[in-house]
Amino acid sequence: MEIDSVRISSCSKENQKIYQEWFSYADADGDGRITGNVATKFFAMSKLSRPELKQVWAIADSKRQGFLGFKDFIIAMQLVALAQAGHEITNDVLTTAADLENLKPPLMEGLDILVAKSKRSPKKSDPDLNSMPPQQSLASQWFTSKSVKKVPLSAVTSIIDGLKRLYIEKLKPLEVTYRFNDFVSPLLTNSDFDAKPMVMLLGQYSTGKTTFIKHLLKTSYPGAHIGPEPTTDRFVVVMSGPDERSIPGNTIAVQADMPYSGLTTFGTAFLSKFQCSQMPHKLLEHITFVDTPGVLSGEKQRTQRSYDFTGVTSWFAAKCDLILLLFDPHKLDISDEFRRVIGSLRGHDDKIRVVLNKSDQVDTQQLMRVYGALMWSLGKVLNTPEVMRVYIGSFNDKPVNEAAVGPIGKELFEREQEDLLSDLKDIPKKACDRRINEFVKRARSAKIHAYIISHLRKEMPAMMGKAKTQQRLIDNLEDEFAKVQREFHLAAGDFPDVDHFKEILAGYSIDKFEKLKPKMIQAVDDMLGYDIPELLRNFKNPYE
Repeated sequence: MEIDSVRISSCSKENQKIYQEWFSYADADGDGRITGNVATKFFAMSKLSRPELKQVWAIADSKRQGFLGFKDFIIAMQLVALAQAGHEITNDVLTTAADLENLKPPLMEGLDILVAKSKRSPKKSDPDLNSMPPQQSLASQWFTSKSVKKVPLSAVTSIIDGLKRLYIEKLKPLEVTYRFNDFVSPLLTNSDFDAKPMVMLLGQYSTGKTTFIKHLLKTSYPGAHIGPEPTTDRFVVVMSGPDERSIPGNTIAVQADMPYSGLTTFGTAFLSKFQCSQMPHKLLEHITFVDTPGVLSGEKQRTQRSYDFTGVTSWFAAKCDLILLLFDPHKLDISDEFRRVIGSLRGHDDKIRVVLNKSDQVDTQQLMRVYGALMWSLGKVLNTPEVMRVYIGSFNDKPVNEAAVGPIGKELFEREQEDLLSDLKDIPKKACDRRINEFVKRARSAKIHAYIISHLRKEMPAMMGKAKTQQRLIDNLEDEFAKVQREFHLAAGDFPDVDHFKEILAGYSIDKFEKLKPKMIQAVDDMLGYDIPELLRNFKNPYE
């Protein structure tokens, strides 16, 4: 993972106290952050070159948040001290440098005088290393205040804060007006923006999903069951927490600080099959895992689900940063339910990775044939000409069965596992970029939804024959989509699934929908064309 609290804990208490004073001085606004403009002036006192300071910032702000919290600030100071001592600034310099505990704070020219002056006037309390700074105060007001006032960009202190502001001011009004939350996705809350990156594991039963999580954590999570039969019978969110415990789905869905309130739309039948497992773990401080029930096949898939399994996986897919599809070399058949689940991942192709697990249970020749059969099956289901990345390995705590795969196979497995693990390690660093990507996708989707809804409303008569016209529009919805596409020059691939849209539309009176409001559409266009690029410009590396 990126440099974590293990490295920070190696900083002596004496140094921590010094860094607290420096951070308190630099954090003039008292919001627990040092932004790029402040950092440029502050780090200039170290007399390092701009290329060196650029590298320091890039490593300390590895999540591309556009600001440094107190922990990030300590990392930056340690890097500056190492650079002054003649070390080359690289991503792993803090893990390879000897005895960080005895590393003295860097020389910051004139800083002691400035800090001493600031102490004469009443100052905000120093940030505590063991408690996170109050980063959500401003954004929380945006989500809870009844009358939302426009917040200037100068008040925004990170890219995530900026996205929250843009959502409240420009995108949410469009979503509410055209009932985007009823048709596509629930309205976003504060916790949706602040949630840790998520990885979801999907696959038929006994393909090793729970074992995969156990392999990464090096321990079992609360409530985990592993066996040859379908053992995981519920969706389990494995996340960081102060102690080991399981929280029922109904409880976690109503917690404001958790991004799972949208799951209430799937009803009590689903929430009784949903739980959160919390445990203290370094990896879970950066990534949350979503373990899922085994996808069913045969008669079971038609009789055993009391909730919309495909809908739930689609909801999680939109929130996740990575989706792992696990296959067993002895069970390559893709059932109807698995086909529907993979189909529900449409639009999230960039997040999908395929894992051929338990590959050491077959010899090299069989593995070659299994790999070919898997690619053929996936090609039919995914309906795409591109070849998807497939990782081959055996992701459990047992050593690779070298007798079956031979020395060449063992080396292949090790390299494949390293590739997949590096993919997972990159997730926290790319989390901010992923948030932006998902936000832009959502904005485009909301725009198209508004065009569709307003077009259907325009087709309705003013007085007579409303019921007949509504039924005709629903029956010929594909043709109506084509009309919207031609009128507004939109891409056909961006439109929602026709059957799903029909199903929801049947429960509404189309004549009650809103007509097209060009000002709202223009606000979203301005957001995509100007506001988001400006946000990215303001919060890039200040030394570039």
